[in-house]
Amino acid sequence: MRNRISQRTALFATMVAGGLAFGTANAAADTLSKGDRDFVQKAAQGGVSEVEMGKLAQQKAENQQVKDFGARMVQDHTKANDELKKIASAKSVNIPDQPDKQAQKEMDKLQKLSGAQFDREYMTHMVSDHKKDVNEFQKAAKSAKDSEVKNFAATTLPTLQEHLKMAQNAERTTKSNTTSKSK
Repeated sequence: MRNRISQRTALFATMVAGGLAFGTANAAADTLSKGDRDFVQKAAQGGVSEVEMGKLAQQKAENQQVKDFGARMVQDHTKANDELKKIASAKSVNIPDQPDKQAQKEMDKLQKLSGAQFDREYMTHMVSDHKKDVNEFQKAAKSAKDSEVKNFAATTLPTLQEHLKMAQNAERTTKSNTTSKSK
């Protein structure tokens, strides 16, 4: 009888130790390299900012193309943010849910503008911002160590490239509208 209890105890201890080792292996699999973690946090921060600025553009833009671009930013970046939240949660990465100080400063500046002036400034910012985003997502799509992060960057990249083209077109329109009005 005593031998049977010892066997059960030994079996239980082995199962617990195995479970702990398995849990440790899973925890290790859920961690990200510093570069991947930085990318996830920066992408999330940028996504939140794009949504908020897109909402602002829908309210303040004069040009319909700019309003439509703002709506597209809200739609696409909300979707990307939701996907990124799932990855971040699974990898135990805290991500921001508010624009950072620099983005907030830009939003405050845009908030004071209206009409064609708002349109020009917003689109100039969007072109600059999306050039940086495309570059960062290209790097992550090639060199991220985590497969989910790498896949997120690779699948989001074409949308960001499309946003950049849309922003460049809208920026040209807002600049040409100003030029034709001043003649």
